[in-house]
Formats: sequence, structure tokens, C-alpha cells
Amino acid sequence: MQTIVQKLEWLLELGGTKKDIALLILSGISLVLSIFDFIPLPFDAAWIAILLCGVPIVLEAIIGLVTAFDIKADVLVSLALIASVCIGEDFAAGEVAFIMQLGALLEDLTVAKARAGIERLVRLTPQTARVIVDGKENILSAEQVKVGACIRVLPGESVPVDGVIRSGQTSIDQAVMTGESLPVDKTVGDEVFSGTVNQFGAFEMEATKVGADSSIQRMLRLVQSADAGKAKIVGLADRWATWIVVIALSAAALTWAFTGEIIRAVTILVVFCPCALVLATPTAIMAAIGNATKHGFLIREGDALERLASVSRITFDKTGTLTYGTPKVVAVEPAPGFNKADVFALAAAAEQFSEHPLGKAIVRSYQDEFHSDLLAASDFCMTPGAGVTAVVDGKQIEIGSLKLFQNNTQDELPKSLAAGAAQLLNAGSTIVYLAVNGKLAGYLALSDTLRAESRQVIEALNRLGIQPVLLTGDHQNAARAIADQLQISEVHADCLPEDKLNQIGLFQKMGSAVCMIGDGLNAAPALKKADVGIAMGGIGSDIAVDAASIVLVKDEIKELPYLFALSKRMMTTIKCNLSFSMGLNFLAIALAVTGLLGPVVGALVHNAGSVAVILNSALLLRWKKRPIHKRGGEGIPLAALSEEK
Repeated sequence: MQTIVQKLEWLLELGGTKKDIALLILSGISLVLSIFDFIPLPFDAAWIAILLCGVPIVLEAIIGLVTAFDIKADVLVSLALIASVCIGEDFAAGEVAFIMQLGALLEDLTVAKARAGIERLVRLTPQTARVIVDGKENILSAEQVKVGACIRVLPGESVPVDGVIRSGQTSIDQAVMTGESLPVDKTVGDEVFSGTVNQFGAFEMEATKVGADSSIQRMLRLVQSADAGKAKIVGLADRWATWIVVIALSAAALTWAFTGEIIRAVTILVVFCPCALVLATPTAIMAAIGNATKHGFLIREGDALERLASVSRITFDKTGTLTYGTPKVVAVEPAPGFNKADVFALAAAAEQFSEHPLGKAIVRSYQDEFHSDLLAASDFCMTPGAGVTAVVDGKQIEIGSLKLFQNNTQDELPKSLAAGAAQLLNAGSTIVYLAVNGKLAGYLALSDTLRAESRQVIEALNRLGIQPVLLTGDHQNAARAIADQLQISEVHADCLPEDKLNQIGLFQKMGSAVCMIGDGLNAAPALKKADVGIAMGGIGSDIAVDAASIVLVKDEIKELPYLFALSKRMMTTIKCNLSFSMGLNFLAIALAVTGLLGPVVGALVHNAGSVAVILNSALLLRWKKRPIHKRGGEGIPLAALSEEK
């Protein structure tokens, strides 16, 4: 007796899945003992299964009815359990309770496995930080770090909060935030993000975003919001379950009245439990969410995949979505008497102290191409809205807009250069002109760079029957240039945030379900308005991410067609689950009414259907579709920046 008490105390101490498994094992053993009667007991061993597995179901049903008059599957299951016990079918009652709890456990395990990929982010949250105060290092909880604090990060440690490097240089593994496979070199002035890993070299940083504002905590908030409970089709299944309870009770009462055999009525209650119907949708959704997670998507809303399956139009913001969002020198044209290398070198040297994005792009492009040090520059001066001047190698250099060139030189733009510049401007490029000692030396053309996979993504979406639309704030030339290269027929350029919002509303009034994908603050209203909003999580603004239903963590749009195909596959799985569960129920009812199916076999058939539905949903975890492979190279130069420097 003491041993039994100790075992019961041990069971009570267990929690969660372990406890459920232990109870199921005991219940399964008791059902085997009930069938074969190995050990003589003063009661039917099936009662152990009834008490361990059945009582929780009955209590949950009673609580739901009393507190909210909530008629769900557990109500019908409870009626079947009680009716089976009343007519002496103890084994049938124990079997129903056992298989119902087994089905619930399988659902929990499926959901747990589906969310495992997402929840790995939780373990990436840094716990401590090395805070420097008056030259001394103090180990504090990451939650205690304040904005402006000086933090030291050693090799191999995770960055505790977002910040800017103030001293030292290193290489950071940013895979958790951006999906980049290679470490990124960082030095003074570079941003670092919480959760990323310092590969080598100690550095000190200034905290800029802490606590809930840090990058890793923002991702965790997305994890916590990934819930399949909001899916509309789940509500539909619940409504069906309520009606099925009413129909089952009516069918059981009529069968008893006409045949006089209560065992048939009880069998109807057993086989009519809408368990598989209720399990059909949430298990499929959570399995699909788990699959999407492995491909770099965080699903913020449970019904997002359901809505995505019905999308007929996808609207793209351009910069940072179809393109990398980083300007690059795509052409250098020297004037007569100058050569390309000299023009590029002088321009980069003059811009090396510039804070303007185009100036930085010129310096970066030069270093990427020539891998050499910049020429020394002095007397640097920047004129807002025009350009910069500097002395390089004893020469007076002016670089900037056509306005600066015309104000500081007496030269006219040669026709050969003018024609080429006009062609690049029409394609959406930004042109900066270079003058040396008051004489035109040439110009540089800068453009954004198309993501290498963008063309294949658009082609794949067209094959799926989804019409791509370019919805951008860039001017018409830049928008048309990218649309032509990607073969996007519908283009809306010069869009302010409210224009994007209104355009999506117009599509919806036309009866189209719309998906919007973007990354910037100006895309946030459109992301919220669209049926499904997808934000670029790595480079996107906080507001854009918060407005979206789905976040693309790796910033790789090549996975978009996969996500659409997965959503359609998920809906197919749900429909198959619903059809199978309903068909099996009605077949079992017909057999029960005619007396060909008893309570015990009926319980086996019905609950086997529930298990089959869960296993079918679990297949979504491993479902694969051949991905789009991006070509080699850094991307295709495109016109992107609409404003001249």
C-alpha cells in the first residue's frame, strides 16, 4: 500500500507532458488487464483508465457548460463515457477516455515540435552584460542595462543589447537576426544587435536599445504572438462541433426510441464525438507554422497562412525588398582627357569624410572594386543639397549635382556625356558630376541593386496565379526600370504612405485578397491594411515589423513562393482532415444505427480517425517544395534612388 501511495505522489510531482505520458501508460496497462484479466481485482481494471483519463474530460466539460455554456467536443465525450458506464460497458468507457487523451497528447507533441524551431530564439536571449563603470567591469543582468551604458563584449559571447561599437573591431555572427551565413566585420561606429555572437576580438559598445526595445526581445514578442488560435476556420470547426453535439443527441434518442436498444444509442454517442473535426485545423496550422519557421518566417497571427492561401495579388515595396536598398556605383564615365580609374579615385577620396549615403556608396564601391587605400584629402567642405569640395593630391575637387557643377565650372556638358547621363537618368539612376580644378572630369552613376533572386521569385509567383504589383515611392523612371526587368506589368510610382494604403484598399474593393511586402516605415500602413502583411525583419523598421502578419527574418524573398505554396498545402490538408473526419463519423453512425458496430469497436474506429487526422497534419512539418535558387553574383544594377545629390 505504501508503494502505491509513493507512486501516486511521484505522479503528482510530475508536470506537463511527462505526467500525461505516465498517466497514459498506467491507463493502457489497466485496459490490457481488463481484457485479459491477468490479475484478479475486486473491480474492472478499466476503471483506472476511466478515472485517470476520463474524469479530467468530464470536469472540463462541466466547467465549460457552467461558466460559459460552451458546448464542445468534451461534452459529447463525457456523455459517451457516462452512458457507457451506465450500461456496464466499462472497457468501452475506459477505451474512449484513453484514446481521447492519447489524441490530445499527440496534438500537444505535434504543436511542440512545430514550435520548437521558433522557441529556439528564447534560448538565444543573453542573460548578463559586462557593464563598465568608472573603468571597472561589473556583471549585471541584461535587463538592468540602461541606454548609454558602456558594455564590453568578449570573444564567443552574445551581444546583450543593441548598441554602437565605440572601441575595438571584430567579426559578428548575425545569423539569428539576418540569416547571413558569413560573419560580418564590425568596427568603431558600426551597429551591433542583441543575440548576435562576437566571433573574435573584444570590443566596447554603447547601449542604444535595451530591454523590450532590443532586437532579440522584439523577435521574442513575435514568437509569443505566433498562435494558431485566431484562425477563422477554427471558429468554423467549433460551430460545427456544437451542431454535431445536438445532432448526435437527437440521433441517439431516436435510435433508442425506434429500436429499444440503448447500446446502439450509446455507440452513436461514442462514434459521433467531433474530436477529429476539432483537431483538424489547429494541428495543421501549427505544423505549417513550424515548417515556415524553418524557412525563415515568423508567423505572428494564426490565421495569416489561411488568408495567404486566398491571396490573388502581392504588392511589393521596391527599395530593400526587391532590391538590396543600398546604392552602388554602376557606371563611371570620364570626360576627354581623363580616365575612368582617376575619376573614380578622385571621387572616392573627396567623399571619404562625407556622411551622405551616396558619398558613402562611392567610397564603398571604389574599395570593393580596387581594394586600395584612398588618396589623402584635405579642406573638406559639404554643401547640403549640392555636394562636396576637397583638395586631393593638390587638386581642387568638386563632386555633386549638376547644380554644383554649373556653379563652379565654365564648361558645358559634352554631348556624348550628356546623352549617356540622360539615358541613365531615364533608367532611374542618380548622377554625380566630378570637376577637377574647375574643369569637368566626368560623372558617376549610382543605382540600387536588384536582389539576384527577385526575377525568379516574380516568375514563380506568376506560375502560382498570384499577380505581382510594384507599389513604390520612387519616381516613375526608377519604378518602370525595375518593373521591366522583372516583367511586372502593374506599377504604381511616386506613392506616399497614404497612396499605398488607398491602392490596397482599391484592390480589396475589386474583390482581390492582397499581400503586401515591405521593409520601411512608409510601408507600415499598407502592411496593416493588406489581408496579409509581410515585413523584412532584418532590415525593416520596428513599426513595419509590428504592423505585419508575417516577418521574413532572413530578408531572403526567394522563400516567398514556398510560403504561398505551403499555405495552399495547409488548406488542402485542413479540407482533407475535415472531409475524412466527417465521412468517418457518418459511416460509423450508419453502422451503429444498424447494430453492426458496438461501443468498444466504435470507440476504436472513431478515435483512430482522430489519430489519423493528427498524423496527417504532422506531415506538414516535413513537407517540402523545391526552393528557388538564386544565381551567383551580387545582383543586378537597377535604377533606384530618385533624388539627385
